[in-house]
Amino acid sequence: MAAHIRISNAQTSRMRAMVIPREHGAWGMLLVPLVTGGIVALRGGGNASALTLFLVAALSLFWLRTPVESWLGTSAIKAQTERERKIVLRTIVAIAALALASVIALLWNGNRGLMLIGAIAGLAFAIQSGVKKLGRKGRMPAQIIGAIGLSSSAAGAYYVATGHLDRTAIALWLANWLFAGDQIHFVQLRIHSSKAEGFEEKLHVGLPFLWMQVALILTVLAACRFSFFPAAAAAAFLPVLLRGMLWFLRGRRPLDVHKLGFSELGQSLLFGALLCAGFLI
Repeated sequence: MAAHIRISNAQTSRMRAMVIPREHGAWGMLLVPLVTGGIVALRGGGNASALTLFLVAALSLFWLRTPVESWLGTSAIKAQTERERKIVLRTIVAIAALALASVIALLWNGNRGLMLIGAIAGLAFAIQSGVKKLGRKGRMPAQIIGAIGLSSSAAGAYYVATGHLDRTAIALWLANWLFAGDQIHFVQLRIHSSKAEGFEEKLHVGLPFLWMQVALILTVLAACRFSFFPAAAAAAFLPVLLRGMLWFLRGRRPLDVHKLGFSELGQSLLFGALLCAGFLI
């Protein structure tokens, strides 16, 4: 009986993995930008119904990738038996129908700018797929390139709610992508330098990340200088920059992947809140 229960639980977990996206970080990179774009847009009484449609479309399109990859056999967990392929295919049809209906409704109401945003995001995902083929060396660059597509939800949410694909929409997109890129780099640094001890050793393995921190600071300051970002929005990057700098000064700590994940989730939520405040002041 116990063995039967274990097999049943294993099968349930396997089916769940084939139809539900497993990349928790990617969910955050999609949702935090979407929420920031929506909140900034709604400050002037934006179109909440269009924003809701966009939320459904974005989530369903993101969700669709996992069952499609399982069904095509391009993911780590593939649909193998006839029963698994039928369940995965039904899931694909249901999610695709929801995504298609949401997108058609948005375009029917004149949101043609979504096609440009979608084209850029699609190109980013296509390039990401090519970079992934480089193996381990291409893993982090692929994630950062993919973040361009995920963070496009900020511009999309702002656009459908206001009807304007303007400087603010692009600024929200850029800000969220810069944050996502820094977060991806930091997580990879923590994973690959878990045994580094002392400032000198950390500086040796973390020098590329440190240079990227400097580049992030210069980019944000330049965006504020040329009025692309509100000056107050620069404060949204302070916690993540401080987190990165403090890592070099702290002693060696055992890597706890789950704790790191929750910590970065907190950073994402804090960044989103501060970014919204910076654009709304």
